[in-house]
Amino acid sequence: MSETVPVPHGLPMDRDAGPFDPPSEITRIRDARPVSPLIFPDGHEGWLVTGYDAVRGLLADTRFSSRQDLGILHMPYETPGMPAPTEPSPQTPGLFIAMDPPDHTRLRRKLTGAFTVKRMKRLEEQIVDIAERRLDRMASLAPPVDLVKEFALPVPSLVICELLGVPYADRETFQVNSAKFLEKEVTLEDKMAAYGALTTYLAELVTGKRAAPGEDILSDLARDEDLSIEELVGIGFLLLLAGHETTANMLALGAFALLENPAQLAELRADPDLTPGAVEELLRYLTIADVFYRYAAEDVELGGETIPEGSTVIISLLAANRDPRRFDDPDSLDIHRKARGHLSFGHGVHQCLGQQLARIEMRAGFDGLFRRFPDLALAVPAGEVRVKSDMNIYGVHELPVTWTETAA
Repeated sequence: MSETVPVPHGLPMDRDAGPFDPPSEITRIRDARPVSPLIFPDGHEGWLVTGYDAVRGLLADTRFSSRQDLGILHMPYETPGMPAPTEPSPQTPGLFIAMDPPDHTRLRRKLTGAFTVKRMKRLEEQIVDIAERRLDRMASLAPPVDLVKEFALPVPSLVICELLGVPYADRETFQVNSAKFLEKEVTLEDKMAAYGALTTYLAELVTGKRAAPGEDILSDLARDEDLSIEELVGIGFLLLLAGHETTANMLALGAFALLENPAQLAELRADPDLTPGAVEELLRYLTIADVFYRYAAEDVELGGETIPEGSTVIISLLAANRDPRRFDDPDSLDIHRKARGHLSFGHGVHQCLGQQLARIEMRAGFDGLFRRFPDLALAVPAGEVRVKSDMNIYGVHELPVTWTETAA
C-alpha cells in the first residue's frame, strides 16, 4: 500500500480527473486499500472494492449475493427526496440481474440461445446496414449535429427493437422513461413513474406476443409457458434498458475519447483492422457501467479484509479496469493494448449476456463513423461537453460534432 487514506464517507462521484477518468479519490483509495471500508450516507458501515484482483474474485464468489431481498440495500450516495429503505426490496419477477442461482440460472438459460456468438455473427451484416443508413442520414444534415441524437442512440435502439420485436416507432416511450429511471438524483416518485410506464408498455407488448408471436426474442420467450407475463415483463425491461443505453453511451463517449486522442484516432483510420482491439480498449478505458452492488450473505475474506455478513458492498469496475497492477499505464488510451480480460462486461455468472452484440455494434459504429467522416471534429471545446455524472450509466448527454460537408 502506497499511502494511508481516510475511510470514505459516501462514494466519491466527482469526475475531477477528467471526463474519461475515475474520480481522483477513488484512484487514491484503490492504490492504498483495494478493499476499503465505506461509510454510507445513512450510516451503514459497508465496503468499497476497487482493485482488479479483488473485484474479479468478488464477482465470481457466490457468497456475495446479487439479491436485493436479502437485506436493506444501502445507497452509497445521497438521493434527494428518496427515503432511506427500512426493509429489503421485494424481488422483481424476471429481473435476473438481481437474482442468484438457481432462480438466475433458470431465467438466464432461457436467453442463452438468443445471444450466442454464432447468432450474433449472422446479425453482423444487418447491424452494419443499420449503422450505414444512420450515417447516410447524418451526412444529409448540415453540421454541426449532435452525434448522440443522430447516430449513437438510434443505432443500438434500432438493433434492439428489431431483435426484441419492439416497434421502433415506440422508441420515445422507452428512451425517455429509461433515461429518467437511470437518473441518480431523480425523486422516487418520478423514478417509479418512469418504471411504471415502461413496465405497462412491456406488459401490453408481451401479452400481444403470447397471443400472436412473431420472429423475435420476446416472441420466442412468450411461447414458453413456463414464463409468467410478469417474468416476461422483467426480462424485457432488462434487455431493452441494457440493449440500447449501454451501447449508445459507448458509441458517443468512445467517439469523444478518440477525438480527444488524435494520434490514436489517426492510427485507427489508417488501419481499420485495429477496430476490434480498439473496441476492447475503449470498453476498458471508459467502463460506462461502473458501480455495482453485492450483499455479503456471510462473513467473507477478500483482499486481506473481513467483510461481515450483512454488508452492502460497492464495486467500481472503472477503478478495477484502471488498476496499474493489472494494466500497464492504465490511464492512457492505447488501441494496440491487449485489453481482453477487462471487467467492463462483468465476470462470473452475471457476465453480460449481450456482450457479443455490443461488440458488433461498436465495431460497425466506429468503423463506419470515422470512415464516412474522415475529418470529424468536436464542434465545441471539450470542456463544454456535458457528461452524465448524474446517471447510473456514464456517457455524454450531447456530443456536438462537425465536418467538411463534402467529406461524408
